[in-house]
Amino acid sequence: MSKAKSDCCKCGMKLQPLGDRVVIRRDESEEKTSGGIYLPDSAKDKPARGTIVSIGDGRLLDDGSRSTFTVKEGDRVLFLSYAGEEFKFGDDQLLLMRESDILAVIK
Repeated sequence: MSKAKSDCCKCGMKLQPLGDRVVIRRDESEEKTSGGIYLPDSAKDKPARGTIVSIGDGRLLDDGSRSTFTVKEGDRVLFLSYAGEEFKFGDDQLLLMRESDILAVIK
C-alpha cells in the first residue's frame, strides 16, 4: 500500500493516483552526445527512465482485495518511451501510467 498522498511538485501540492497507476518524473534528456555535439530540444529523445513519485492503492481484485505493487515511491525505473500520459502538475512535467508499463527497476 502507498502513503496517503505524496508531494509531487515543488509547490507542495499532493497527487494520489488511483488503482494500479503510478506517477513518474521522467529523467532529463541528454544535452549533448558522447562526441560532444550539443542537441537542440527538437532532436532530443524522450528518456525512457525516471523516478516514481507516487503510487496508487493497487488494482481491485475479484475477491475485493487490492493487489500489491512490485515498485515503491523513489524507485528509478525503465519504461516504454511513449507509455503513459504526460501532464503538467504545478511546475513539473509528470507521467501517469499503469504499473504494467514499467519494464524494470534500476538498482
